Amino acid sequence: MPTKYTVNLTPGERNDLDQLTRQGTLSSRKLKRAQILLLADEGHDDATIAQMLHVGESTVHRIRQRCVEEGLALALSERPRRGGQRKLDGNGEAFLVATVCSDPPTGRERWTMQLLADRLVAVEMVESISDETVRKTLKKTTLSPG
Repeated sequence: MPTKYTVNLTPGERNDLDQLTRQGTLSSRKLKRAQILLLADEGHDDATIAQMLHVGESTVHRIRQRCVEEGLALALSERPRRGGQRKLDGNGEAFLVATVCSDPPTGRERWTMQLLADRLVAVEMVESISDETVRKTLKKTTLSPG
């Protein structure tokens, strides 16, 4: 079945990709993309390329599509990722550190991660937060009890 996106590399682009695949300092994702484009330029179909390189057919299709629509450089590179939103801003982190430095609740010897998380929710600093987020935040400071 003919593919919708046909990769036609210039001799210079093909040479650049050949050199990239021979380097030892290339990330594995970029290497796979370069190999996909080289094989696509040779005329292999998506299923064959996917089988040869042990990747999914949809991956091969997406790399072909990006190369045709956006160019070789963008097909080789990563798209920026949004990432997760921070649960605690600077004020929240400052409050957390101040809470750790204060006396623990009555009947407790020290603050636990879960107690700290519950305290942040109780004072409405955040709507919800896990004890793991509290631990990671404290680990960035010198106050980490762990």
